Formats: sequence, structure tokens, C-alpha cells
Amino acid sequence: MELLLCVLMVVLGGLQLQASSTDRSFRIDYVNNCFLKDGARFRYISGSIHYFRVPPAYWKDRLLKMYMSGLNAVQIYVPWNYHESQPGVYNFSGDRDLEKFLNLVAELDLLVILRPGPYICAEWEMGGLPSWLLTKPDIALRTTDSDYLQAVDRWLGVLLPKIKPHLYHNGGNIISVQVENEYGSYYACDYNYMRHLLGVFRASLGEEVVLFTTDGTSVSELKCGSLQGLYATVDFGPEENVTEAFMLQRLYEPKGPLVNSEFYTGWLDYWGEAHSTKSAKKVANSLQKILEMGANVNMYMFQGGTNFGYWSGADYKDGYKPITTSYDYDAPLSEAGDPTDKLYIIRSVISKFQELPAGPMPPPTPKFAYGYVSVPQRVALLDVLAILSPSLPLYSSYPITFEALKQEYQGTLERDRVNGINISGQLGDTLDLVVESMGRINFGANDSDFKGLIHNITLGTSILSDWIIYPLDIDTAVAHAWPPTAQSSSGHRGPAFYTGTFTTPGISEDSYLKLPGWTKGQVWINGFNLGRFWPVRGPQQTLYVPGSFLSGSAINTLVVLELQEAPDNPKVLFVSRPLLNVTYNYTHKDRK
Repeated sequence: MELLLCVLMVVLGGLQLQASSTDRSFRIDYVNNCFLKDGARFRYISGSIHYFRVPPAYWKDRLLKMYMSGLNAVQIYVPWNYHESQPGVYNFSGDRDLEKFLNLVAELDLLVILRPGPYICAEWEMGGLPSWLLTKPDIALRTTDSDYLQAVDRWLGVLLPKIKPHLYHNGGNIISVQVENEYGSYYACDYNYMRHLLGVFRASLGEEVVLFTTDGTSVSELKCGSLQGLYATVDFGPEENVTEAFMLQRLYEPKGPLVNSEFYTGWLDYWGEAHSTKSAKKVANSLQKILEMGANVNMYMFQGGTNFGYWSGADYKDGYKPITTSYDYDAPLSEAGDPTDKLYIIRSVISKFQELPAGPMPPPTPKFAYGYVSVPQRVALLDVLAILSPSLPLYSSYPITFEALKQEYQGTLERDRVNGINISGQLGDTLDLVVESMGRINFGANDSDFKGLIHNITLGTSILSDWIIYPLDIDTAVAHAWPPTAQSSSGHRGPAFYTGTFTTPGISEDSYLKLPGWTKGQVWINGFNLGRFWPVRGPQQTLYVPGSFLSGSAINTLVVLELQEAPDNPKVLFVSRPLLNVTYNYTHKDRK
């Protein structure tokens, strides 16, 4: 098959010339196989950044570095669950201020390729879908299921009107909008669902905006993921043959621009597996081939960022594979937003096709090793249930899931790995279970990933019943009611909180937190949840600590929740460099 290529004129400065809002346009030219921006041929060279993985204080820094790399656009996901964590309760303020981020992108003369879902994948908790959807246990996600569509329509009825003023032809900087995401990889293949979304997007955003889909480079993926009325694009990394990959796009889009919507500069990490990397040379060589073909490209990721809190997702590939807190992705900009060698090689490739902005690349953000900090104040999790679960317990004959709840150490059970352990005790003893979510599946075979105890618990051959269940709101407690006055006896095994304080006189620079001797849990600094640590499993050994989370003039409070076993002398270490690539062999000791 002969590829229809687009011959592009060099666009100097990307966005130097601005048309008035009355004659602004961005559309597809099916004759010349290009995009047209204000009537002129246009090719975007874009990079992905996730505002929800970067502290707002650093949004401008990251975007400026992307602009100085030669990009003329950025690609942005919008995670539904980040903005509607409870049904009908919307949050678009602070670190969730999408429009503020869009305006900042515009200030830096960058265009936007927006991906508002409703499903986004992104290695994000449940692929961006809110977990409260699963309170209806029979719901069929990403289909024409009436309960699902009702929730989707309500959400899009809030989101899309916020987006519309930012569309390029309305004077904003959004040049195209993706509908759903990689739907061809999902089992349902429900064309009526995609038609429904197309109708909703058109009704809200109008006929002029370019709407598109993204799928992998296989016939089956493109068959179920594409739909008439949505421009079909593909995604692939440097391992694939560029010509062959675009041939597959041409099967579904015989004419129009060639587009790689996700050109993988790196890859994600799973707990217990080696840190993923991609050769900068291979990435650069493949990028050059893409650009030589006149294609449009978005580099995924250009900066990965961090899965703060509980937002990391999981894949399901021959088993459950939870994703690390770090979303460094081996991207051109590191997790902390620092330029890497890969960035400069990519920048050199881009310079062959369009003029780079004048001036130097902004430097890395300063890092500081604050040293050891003791966390001597220990309180067992079970001793502060009144603080962690102020709504009081629920009573149930048998265990129920997190979604149904809306939310002495003997050992650890683990999904797909450890389904039973030996315990000791006496008749009449109480069995306490602390149940942790490691992230709902964002990509893979499982469509509804319920959390908690989804089956009955047996002791020997007897089913245990009459449970007292405490839904825990730890983030709120740590942010507003900490430290507790309760103190626990000394010890280092079992779920417990460890609290300490430290000062950084006159300094609030980025750092990395290392937890030598600790097992698994979460960390908060000044009430902000840095995310999960699991050094015994790896590969990630340090947590990124943005300087904006620290105070250089007041006491900083550090809280560690250790779920299994803490060191005898509980302390943590602030260092100036990340450590993301240490993986230990998984042993039975880790399972206890």
C-alpha cells in the first residue's frame, strides 16, 4: 500500500503569528493529507504532560522546558475521578484547576491536544473512571449500559462546557479533542457506545472541532476503536517499523494527516519488576523517521511526574500488576522535571524540522539532601480507629467491598500471590484485617475491579461472619487531626503510624525520601500524601518530595504508615538523587 504523505512547510516559532478569533481555524485537509491551521499547512510536534501528576507550583517550569525543547503543542488527559470523587461533587480548584493549566499553556504559546475520556487509562486509578460507579455491582463499564451512560453524560455535561471556550476556533488553544481512549483494546467493542459519545461531544463542542481516536497498530484494535466521524490515529513506540505502523492507520484513514498520538519515549514501572528504560538513540532515530514522513507526533510521556496519594493504577496481564508511585517513565524530563540526555537528543532531532526557540533550556530544580529524620512517635492503626473512621463502624455478617462501603500482626495476604497464611490464637480471639487497595486496574482483561474482601474469609473450614467494618479516611485525619494523643507501646510489627518533625531553615528545595529498613506503606509530609513506598519489592526506593510541599520557615511534620514491619530505630533519609531501579528477589519473607 502506498502511503499518502504530507509535504510540510517549516513553521517558524510554532505559534508566532496569531490570527484573530474570527478567522481562527484548525481542520483536516483530506486533499493534501495535512492539518490546516488558519488555512496554512501545519504539523504538530507535541509531548504529554499530566497536570494531576505535577504540583501546580511547577506547572510553568515543566511547560517552559517543553516549549524550549521545540514542541509546539502538549497533550493532556483529564481524569474523571480526579474531579468527581463523589457523585455530583466536582472539584476544579487548586491542583485540580484544569482551566488554569490550560491558560498557562496558552501563555507559553503552546497548543493543546485534549483527551477528556471518559476513560483515559494513563496508568491511573481505574483508568480515570470513578470507583463509585462500582456501587452498582452489575454495571458494564465503557458500554451503553444505562447506569454508566447516565453518569458519563452528567460528567461530560459539566466538563465539556468548560472546554468549549478553550477551543482554538473560539480563541483558545485546544486544536483537537480525543473521544474515549484505545477503545479497540477493550473487550466490549460497543460501537453504539462510541456513537453515543460522538453525539455528546458534537452537541457540546460543535461541528468545527477535530475529534479523533487513538488505538494500537493492529487491525483488531483499529476495527473496534475507530468510528466514522472520528479521525483515527495510532500509537506506537521506537520498537515498531514506522512505515508499517502508519500503513495500518491508512487502512482506516486513507487520506488525511499521519498521526502517532502516543510515541513512547519510555515506559511505566510495576512493583517487583525492573525499572523500564528506552534507549535515547532509538527514540531519536524513530522520531526522525516519523518527522521525515511528514507525520504529526505526540511523545508519551515528555514528563511523567508522580502518582501521589493513592492514584497509581494497575494493569492486568496474566495477573494483577500494580504500578509504582513514580511515573518517571524514563521520559525526556525526569520525574522532578529535570532535562535529561534524552531530551537534548530529541531537541536536536526537532531542530532539523523546525526552528527552536531562542534562549537556554531552564536548569534543573535545585535538590537538597536534608539527611536523617527520626519518626519516634508510634501509634498502632487499630488504636486510632475513632480518628481514622469518624463515621463509626458498619456491621455485616460477611465482608463487603470498598465500593459497597464507599471506601496483632500475623501475616500478609496478596492478590494473585498469597491466598492463605497460617495463624495462631485461642478460641474467642478477635481477628483484625487491614485491607489495602493497590490501585484499580486501568488496562487489561478485568473490566470491574472491585476492592476489599470480595469473597468470604475462612478459618480452617469455617466461614467467618459477624464483621465490624471501619472505612478509613486516613488522608483527612493526617491533614487535620494529627498527631493523635494516643500512644502505643513500643514495637515495630503490624500496621502503625510513625510521626516526626524536622526543619529546613530557609530552604524549601526538592528532595527524595528513602526508607531504609521499612517494608511497605504510605508517607505524608505536612498533610500531603506522597504516595506508596515498598522498598522490599522495588524497583522504586525513593519518593519524590517537591520543595513546594516543604516549609523553610516552620516545622515540617512527617508521618509514615508502615503496614508490616518498621525498623527498630524508625527514621527516614532525605537524599538529593532518586533511586528507581533496585529490585529484590521476591521471597516468602516478603509475604509474611
